[in-house]
Amino acid sequence: MYVDLTVVPVAAPDDAPVDRVFGRRVLAVIGKTEGNGGVNDFSRALATRAWTEGLSEPALTVMSGGTEGVLSPHVTVVSEGSTSGNGRLAAGFAQTPRLSVEGLGRREQVDAVAAATLEACRNGGFDPRNAHMVLVKCPLLTTEQIVSARGGAVTDDPYLSMARSRAASSLGVALACGEIGGVEADQGLAGDPSVWSAVASASAGIELDRCLVLAFGSRLDPGGQLNAETVVMHDAIDVEEIVALRDRIRAAGGTIVQVFAKAEASPDGRIRGLRHTMLTDTDLSSTRHARAAVGGLLAGVFGRTSIYVSGGAENQGPPGGGPVTVVWQEPTGGGETRR
Repeated sequence: MYVDLTVVPVAAPDDAPVDRVFGRRVLAVIGKTEGNGGVNDFSRALATRAWTEGLSEPALTVMSGGTEGVLSPHVTVVSEGSTSGNGRLAAGFAQTPRLSVEGLGRREQVDAVAAATLEACRNGGFDPRNAHMVLVKCPLLTTEQIVSARGGAVTDDPYLSMARSRAASSLGVALACGEIGGVEADQGLAGDPSVWSAVASASAGIELDRCLVLAFGSRLDPGGQLNAETVVMHDAIDVEEIVALRDRIRAAGGTIVQVFAKAEASPDGRIRGLRHTMLTDTDLSSTRHARAAVGGLLAGVFGRTSIYVSGGAENQGPPGGGPVTVVWQEPTGGGETRR
């Protein structure tokens, strides 16, 4: 269905100002909380509970931890949109079955997310090849689960399990959207960084045991209020295409509604030939550095701090980069959207 987005600032992880939704039917809540984004980030579970209890009807709730630097804690409320206008942005929702401990980070998760992505796109009324962003909230492995795994878990490190879960989820999205085939999915699982999705955005957390999938895409028939386009950053300072997109939207009289981005430290320890220390800082994880760096960059470009920047971009864009999706409202008589 066509959707509208409303960005709502929050005062704390347990703040759920449902009155700011203006009585619309809420379909999903996508939040950024001020936790550390790691295994023990319970701000995600707290925010999920607050919104689940605050809304009068069930809604898909996805919380991503970490608002380092200038990023502002906020939620993006996805509500049922108007069917009049020139926009084409629609959204669909799905979830996988409960993942086994042994299957997390492996082909079981890839195939489950691929199936859920196809279902979400079908529910949204658009072809998976017209997806702009597929947001996946996926589980991680606790120490207890790793110890009890009879068939052997993909890793014995709960923090590393977040990366493996994000990778498998992203490869599932790529498989469903026709970006890769099954052989390439297996190569990606084996650690091939050249296999990636341009539309996947995966975030892992301890608060769930299956993957939640929210797919945004363009319908062929105009009739909604919003449009979207995704560009891919090739490193943490790759801003040229983003600025060009912003300028095109503004020149056409459009209004930017929200920005979604993935961020990751360059795995070779360098950006454009110069050394960075994100991977060697023992005080802060590299995902926190990356969120702060890319968040500051995008906040400056768009003049706003309530943007969604998620760290850990395994198989989401090229190594050290990541997809950036811009959602905007076009004026009357707006034109085509592009992927």
